[in-house]
Amino acid sequence: MKPSNLIFDKELIKSKLLDCTSPARRRIEDKYFTPSAVLFPLIPHSHKPYEILVIKRTNRGLKHRGEMSFPGGKVEPRDTSLQDTALRECEEEIGVPWNNVELLGCLHDFPTLTRYIITAFVGIIDKDQELTRQVSEVEAIVKVPIDFFVGKKNFKERAFDIEGKKFPIFYFNYKDPTTGRKFTIWGATAYMIATFILMIY
Repeated sequence: MKPSNLIFDKELIKSKLLDCTSPARRRIEDKYFTPSAVLFPLIPHSHKPYEILVIKRTNRGLKHRGEMSFPGGKVEPRDTSLQDTALRECEEEIGVPWNNVELLGCLHDFPTLTRYIITAFVGIIDKDQELTRQVSEVEAIVKVPIDFFVGKKNFKERAFDIEGKKFPIFYFNYKDPTTGRKFTIWGATAYMIATFILMIY
């Protein structure tokens, strides 16, 4: 797909996403899984392809250390909804206030091998929005152009062995052209990105 076809089109994207309250959206509830929510941030540009924002987590904590993910986390008692969880975590982790995010829709719920159920809220963050990472949890904030993900060139898959069972794992190897740093986006985050691409394009 040509980069010119990947200029941000809010109405197109919104029309292809699922309404977060729609019965057509697959919801998963399981007492053995922890409910969680993420913001799937899109950064529009006028004359070049838009970007997807992901974060690299620090090596602190018990789970998901050093992994690439979206801003998000598990539901806390103070959250009144999964949307609240996603927006609260976005403000905590990358410094974007909830009222500076324009939500467009959702993806289907996604269960992870680490027993979380992720609800992803797709939203717009302005390209000029100041981003401030939460030092204790976020090592880096990374903006990846959408054209990196579209098409099969950078999409990879391999079998991953967990407790003697093999599972297919999606991943993308991305090199930031500004810093030269290399990042592997894999697992649930890669799956959600691949799902988004299939829904929109």
